[in-house]
Amino acid sequence: MANIEHLKTVAAQVRRDVIRMVYAPSSGHPGAALGCSDFFTALYFDVLRHNPKAFTMDGKTEDLFFLSNGHLSAVWYSALARSGYFPIKELATFRFINSRLQGHPATAEHLEGIRIASGSLGQGLSVACGAALAKKLNGDSHLVFTLHGDGELQEGQIWEAALFAAAKKIDNLIITIDYNGQQIDGPVDEIISLGNLRAKWESFGWHVLEMNGNDMADTIRGLNEAKNATGKGKPVAIIMKTEMGMGVDFMVGTHKWHGKAPGKEEFEKAMAQLPETLGDY
Repeated sequence: MANIEHLKTVAAQVRRDVIRMVYAPSSGHPGAALGCSDFFTALYFDVLRHNPKAFTMDGKTEDLFFLSNGHLSAVWYSALARSGYFPIKELATFRFINSRLQGHPATAEHLEGIRIASGSLGQGLSVACGAALAKKLNGDSHLVFTLHGDGELQEGQIWEAALFAAAKKIDNLIITIDYNGQQIDGPVDEIISLGNLRAKWESFGWHVLEMNGNDMADTIRGLNEAKNATGKGKPVAIIMKTEMGMGVDFMVGTHKWHGKAPGKEEFEKAMAQLPETLGDY
């Protein structure tokens, strides 16, 4: 297991990358990306069994990750680059014309680490079910991970896939739900309340865990507990509590930074709060 303090150092740089990336083109989604920086760091630098230097689309003999809420692309690109999938300096091209780092991940650009186009919400779990079943058919013991937004759970396709995964006992599948309580139009509870989310997933036949996604030690604990729960006949869901905009005081806890890039003064204020720990691109 990686050193927790080192992982915190990586996550701090990932947050800094996110702000730089969305500021340069004046476009992007910083809120949930900042909130999920600890999760992506824990996943790519400790939990995921993967090979950044030998990326293949089929992902045989390694764990797979699918980002269903694709608007979080900035934090994913940072984690991919920092863990060795492609040059870190390429982060500077985010959302520019002809960049491989599009606003929502796509496969046409052949960017290492990306296996599906995502951002049309609700589809990632269906893809993950197929990938996990393929691993079972191929005798591959590796796992499939996904990340979803809480607002995304208002999509009906999520619940169709949830029923399917439980019915087919897809127990090599771990999904994480970023439960920050905010979506683009406002607080989730004011748009379409999710009610008792744990009870919902359990009633659909899933093994459900919870973790604090802004506490690195608890994130590592939660992900490893989820791994230990696989292979027991049920798919696994993690309800991950985070704060949108974590790390930047004026962005924390509000939907207003869901899809808004900072201006010059806001950028400078944010960067002053985020230490450069691994070196900027």
